[in-house]
Amino acid sequence: MIVTYTQADGTVEQISTDDLSAIESADIEGAMGGTAWRDVEDRLRAQDPTAMRAVLWAVRKRSEPGLHFGDFDVPGWRRRLKARIDRPEIDDVLENLLAEALAASEDSAIDAMVPHLRKLAHDQGDVTAALEAVGKGHLVKARADSAD
Repeated sequence: MIVTYTQADGTVEQISTDDLSAIESADIEGAMGGTAWRDVEDRLRAQDPTAMRAVLWAVRKRSEPGLHFGDFDVPGWRRRLKARIDRPEIDDVLENLLAEALAASEDSAIDAMVPHLRKLAHDQGDVTAALEAVGKGHLVKARADSAD
């Protein structure tokens, strides 16, 4: 996941959860009341303000070790914080969908998920690349052709 924070001056800070240390991840879980990391990731996908704030807080603690979660706020969070999935997560989703689609011999599950993946993707081109990598690039072309 990539959490972006747009500062008041327009500068955008990007934080990849892949760059968090194990201790920082545990701190986030603890700050969120003992929430398991899998649930933190689910909440990030849902744009949960507490989860996004916790990731930003954990990174800020690197330079401000005494910063307490309860004191850390993000005014205007709705317009300033976003969580997006990155290419490895897109690959994971498509891999799972592909296995299900192959079992059912259909592309409809993958095709139905593409708009959702594009909405969540940090880089929408990653969705096209991931589809092509799993041999489903024809779904992108079919969608483009149907838009004409």
